[in-house]
Amino acid sequence: MARLKVTQLRSEIGRKRNQRESLRSLGLKRINDVVVKEDRPEIRGMIFAVSHLVKVEEVE
Repeated sequence: MARLKVTQLRSEIGRKRNQRESLRSLGLKRINDVVVKEDRPEIRGMIFAVSHLVKVEEVE
């Protein structure tokens, strides 16, 4: 299964609660944090909610 490398580029300060919670659920705590997650619909949904705050790359 494909994996996604998610990097937080922008701050969560001043964002809506669901966006802050999505970042925390992804495991991102600060700018330039990087996590690698399985490519699943739940993860894609969280990434979609914060797509303007993160960068996503596909990893093997």
